[in-house]
Amino acid sequence: MATILRDWSYQYQWVYDSFTRLAALSVGGERRFRQLALEGLPIAPETTVLDLCCGSGQTTQFLVERSQHVTGLDASPLSLKRARQNVPQATYVEAFAEAMPFPDAHFDVVHTSVALHEMEAQQLQQILREVHRVLRSDGYFALVDFHKPTNPVFVPGLTLFLLLFETETAWALINADLAAQLEATGFELMKQTLHAGGSLQAIQAQKRP
Repeated sequence: MATILRDWSYQYQWVYDSFTRLAALSVGGERRFRQLALEGLPIAPETTVLDLCCGSGQTTQFLVERSQHVTGLDASPLSLKRARQNVPQATYVEAFAEAMPFPDAHFDVVHTSVALHEMEAQQLQQILREVHRVLRSDGYFALVDFHKPTNPVFVPGLTLFLLLFETETAWALINADLAAQLEATGFELMKQTLHAGGSLQAIQAQKRP
C-alpha cells in the first residue's frame, strides 16, 4: 500500500533524498552508502557496468568515476531525465529490469541500490535471472538493500522508514534470504556484510562459469 510520502518522493526527488541522506549517516554518510556494495570490486576504466534501477543517478555518479562504460537502466522516464542531467557521462536505457534489452553476457558488473525491495516475489526472481543472463562469465552482481535488523535499536527507524515510503514488498524482502536466492539462480556468494545494526545488507556475488 502506497503512502502520500511515497507518492511525493516520486514527484519531488528532494523528499526522498532528504530522508536517505539522514538514514545514510548510520553508515558514514551518503557517499559511503552509495558505494557499500562496490567496495573491493575490480572496476577499471574499460569495465562495462550496468547500474540497474539507477533512479536519478545517485550511485551512477560514483560508477562513472571508475568506469568509462556505464549504462543506467530504469523504467521511469522522469528518473532517467534527472539522471541524464545529474550524470551525463553515462548512457541511459528506459526499460523494465525483468526484461532488459541487452544481449547475453554483455556486462562485467551489474549493480543495484535499494531497488529489489520494490519487486514482487516472481518479479524479483525474473530480475535475478536477467542479471545472470546479461553478466559475462565470472561477472559480478553487487547490491545493497534492506535487511531485518540484528540490533533491536535499529528496528524503530527501519520500521518508520518502511511505513512512510515503502509497500508490502519491502517487508517481504527483509524476511527473505536474498543470498540463498542468488545462489539458486547460479551465483556464487562472495561477500555479504550487514550495516546499520543489520538493517542494510551489501552483497557481492559472482556468476558461476
